[in-house]
Amino acid sequence: MASNLLVLLVLVASSAFLKADGKLSPDYYSCKCPKASSIVEAEVRAAIDHETRIGASLLRLHFHDCFVNGCDASILLDDTGSFVGEKTAGPNNNSARGFDVVDDIKAKLEKTCPGVVSCADILALAARDSTVYLGGPSWKVGLGRRDSLTANRTAANTFLPSPTFNLSALVSSFAVQGLSFKNMVALSGSHTIGRARCISFRARIYTESSIDSSFAKSRQRKCPASGDDNNIAPLDIRTSTHFDIQYYKNLLNKRGLLHSDQELYNGTSADSLVKKYSTDTTVFFRDFARAMVKMGKIKPLTGREGEIRINCRKVNS
Repeated sequence: MASNLLVLLVLVASSAFLKADGKLSPDYYSCKCPKASSIVEAEVRAAIDHETRIGASLLRLHFHDCFVNGCDASILLDDTGSFVGEKTAGPNNNSARGFDVVDDIKAKLEKTCPGVVSCADILALAARDSTVYLGGPSWKVGLGRRDSLTANRTAANTFLPSPTFNLSALVSSFAVQGLSFKNMVALSGSHTIGRARCISFRARIYTESSIDSSFAKSRQRKCPASGDDNNIAPLDIRTSTHFDIQYYKNLLNKRGLLHSDQELYNGTSADSLVKKYSTDTTVFFRDFARAMVKMGKIKPLTGREGEIRINCRKVNS
């Protein structure tokens, strides 16, 4: 059912949902705020030093932002009297985190360059800097996004991929955003870092057959058949705080934590890419970086669209 819905969305929404940007530039703040990138990087490193997991959370915030109406920082908006924000949408509720780190970064930038650096660009830079600091690849971040004036909870519930998706649903979900099959498999490698809640993988560890039995039993000890929904487990059982290719090696051994993870290596067309990435860090890093650049270009607000929020949690008054 989810797969059919997303295939339909590809047909009816893709042409309107995306637009070519051609306006973002890594040098956008070179004159307006030359210290912008260094400020973001320093704050990200400090946040990860305080709590390693936050690096994965910041990377995920950028992903969950871009998949909902484009990379416009809509995920950061709190609820108001005129709209319900995206923070309580199913894929984000009690799950999306790192908002306080973004607040700290924004505060530092406002002191240095008031009203210049967008929250959307902060998310893009923080995602890159988190990946690099945890051992992953770097890429040039196009900058010049502006911030949305509203959020879209319905779109968050519709367009963000679910941990229960099968491969065809995943492919369709990414295709809606203009991302290819290879982009999807590479971006899924972000699950080499971070943690997931019990509620998102309970069904897999208790009912699925495409799972290593010892791995399933080890996860069951922290995730009971009922209750304790918010107990967390590492997405990568071996190196959850280091950005590497272990995620793909886990899939080869049926140790993907989420159903959607293991779908990438389950006798499907994704198997060959998973095998490739599991043995070649250089190729995975290259493809991941390219996919992140492409994802960062999804429907940005530029020019006079949107605004530069002073507080990332609310629109300017």
